[in-house]
This record gives sequence, structure tokens and C-alpha cells, in this order.
Amino acid sequence: MLLRQLEYLVALARERHFARAAAACYVSQPSLSAAIRRLEHELDVPIVRRGRRYEGLTPEGEVVLAWAHRILAERDALRQELSALRGGLTGTLRLGVVPTALPVASLLTTPFCEHHPRAGVAMESLSSAEITHGLTEFELDAAMTYLDDDTLRQVHRLPLYEERYVLLTPVHGPLTGAARARWSQAAALPLCLLNPRMRNRRIIDECFAADGATAAPAIESDSVAGLYAHLPGGRWSSVISHAWLHMFGVPDGMRVVPLEGPAHGPRVGLVVAAGEPRSVLAEALLKVAREAGVRDALDELLRTYLKES
Repeated sequence: MLLRQLEYLVALARERHFARAAAACYVSQPSLSAAIRRLEHELDVPIVRRGRRYEGLTPEGEVVLAWAHRILAERDALRQELSALRGGLTGTLRLGVVPTALPVASLLTTPFCEHHPRAGVAMESLSSAEITHGLTEFELDAAMTYLDDDTLRQVHRLPLYEERYVLLTPVHGPLTGAARARWSQAAALPLCLLNPRMRNRRIIDECFAADGATAAPAIESDSVAGLYAHLPGGRWSSVISHAWLHMFGVPDGMRVVPLEGPAHGPRVGLVVAAGEPRSVLAEALLKVAREAGVRDALDELLRTYLKES
């Protein structure tokens, strides 16, 4: 059994298509199919359900796939540990990030690369479910996500910050001169918010409801960047996480207004798989995160913008 055969199997399970899996592995489709047939012969079990097209894995194939993920992760961990002994970490840290935490990811990735100049970071914007899958299947080394996610099991958690919600609103708008605003007042403004599929939006809707209001935004976006693109111009307001100020700041002609009532959201943190093999790159990122002071940096940034408003 060769590691290459296991790589082909993992690619096939991920792509669910022989041609796409072969392309991802930079081999021909006949070569990939032949390698998996040899793996079936060596293990004496059927691995792939074969029809006119890929139809999934057999029960035995699912077991082999789980071991393939583990064996390949062990190989990667060995390479990382040896590279550290040779004079510094090499390789690529695979980092999953929920979309609402992307604006602050650089607070970890930049110092990580400064500490480990021979290593790199491959960052993906993923949903909470995709992050859970990626950690379980050893496809991710670490992730930035909401720590109260019930699907996260057998992981180490390092809290980074707690989302704080504030109102971004035009300087010359309905709340001109107001030092604070209620959630019900914010709900009455022309709003643009993230769409309801986003965890952040569902939390914000709960905050509106707690003040007896329901938000009916005219603009909904599936990304923070898409939301911010609508804010300049003096028409729209939005309820944002203070973490987004790190990347996007306050658009010209707008101000930050504190919200009365529920304004704190869930904790966002760094998570890594708790089982073996331990990713040396993930452990290095954890060390950087413990020293990064993300919470303090974001809280200080918010205080600065509130003073300016």
C-alpha cells in the first residue's frame, strides 16, 4: 500500500468524480482508477461503488477513507516536526475561518508568518459545518469559529474575543446627535445586514427581538465586504461586529453608535483537533494566538472609534 493510493482515495471522496479527482492529483483518470483498484486488491475489500459513474464508497471504503485521512495526517505531522528540528517550520498551515471572523484573521496569520518565515498559510472562508468536517477529516489544521458551536467535539478551544455589536449610521441621518440608540430604533432605520443564513445575522435578530423589534433590511449580503460596499453614500445603516472595524473601519460620512440592551455576542476563538496526530503548525499558531492580544486590540479600536463619534 502506497501513500499515493491513499491520496487518490481522499481526492476521489472529496471530488466525488473520477476525472476531477485525477485532475486534482495531476494524474490521468486511468492511473487514478488503477491505483484504487490495486488498493482494493491489496486490502481484499471493495472500496468504491462502481456504476456508470462514481456512486460513493462502500462501508469498507468508508473505513479505509478514515484511516487514509489519519495516515496522511501522520505523514504531514512527521514532516512538520522534522522541519522544525532542521531549523524552522516549513509547510502550509490550513486555516478555516467563518466569514464574520475573516476581517481579524490577519491578527494571527501575520505574526505567525513573522515567527515562521519558511511556513505559509492557506486560509479558507468556511461555514461552521464545513469547519467541523475539515477538522474531523484532517483537512484543516486549525480554525477561527464560534466556540459555542455544538458540533465542535474533541477540539482544543482558545478564546480570542467576544463579538460586540454597534450601529454604523450616517452622520447626517435620523440619529444625528444621539449618543446611544436602542435596538428598536436601529430596526426602524434603512438597513443592510448579513443574510439570515449567517450565524451573525441570527444572533442580531435575537437582539432585535429582545427589544420588541424586528429588522426588515432592504439589502442583505452573504459577506461582510458585500455589506460594507453599500454603506458609503449616507443612505444605509447596519449593525456590525466591532471586529469588522479592524479591516473596514468606519466609512466616510458614518459614525459608530453604541446600542443599549443586548450588545454582546458569542465568543470567537481558535480551535484545533484534540486527537492525534497533533499538527505542529497548529500548535505554533496556538502559541502565536496566546500572545497576540486579539481581544484587547479590538476593544481598544472600538473605544477609539466611539471617541471619534
